[in-house]
Amino acid sequence: MQTSLLPGSKKLVLIAAILLSGVFLGGFTVLNDEQQWITWGNRFLNESYDPTVEPKLKKYEIMLTPDHFIRLRKTYQQGKQEYYSFNVKRFTDLNYIPGTAATDTLEIKTQTDDIIYQTYEDPKGDIDSMATSWDIPVKKMTQPRVDSLRRALTFLKAKGL
Repeated sequence: MQTSLLPGSKKLVLIAAILLSGVFLGGFTVLNDEQQWITWGNRFLNESYDPTVEPKLKKYEIMLTPDHFIRLRKTYQQGKQEYYSFNVKRFTDLNYIPGTAATDTLEIKTQTDDIIYQTYEDPKGDIDSMATSWDIPVKKMTQPRVDSLRRALTFLKAKGL
């Protein structure tokens, strides 16, 4: 038995196909709202950061703040802390660098020495310095995912708080 679509049902099939394609593409949508980009950026950073490259790491916190700073605080088993921070308005580039079988690196670059690096409780002495690039260990990811972080940072940079 052969069936055919009625003219009105063709529209329904097309709408259903479009909706399903959105589900299969992983929900990649166009974000136009600042808060959506911040929320997405936080999800990206927390899902992607790879703490396993530092076996003595006790805890970490990585975030994209509402005032457009990316911050990472790491605490080690012996109490040493490392702190990284920069304002997204100083962002210039993002590189994805392949590494080991499980871990890669995101290299974030800024205009000048705009990345704050500090250590506390370091037996070798505390550091307070600035840098132009920051290497963040991340789990393996696809290029479209990296590109979406670049879009988020570029969007927030344009907001220029």
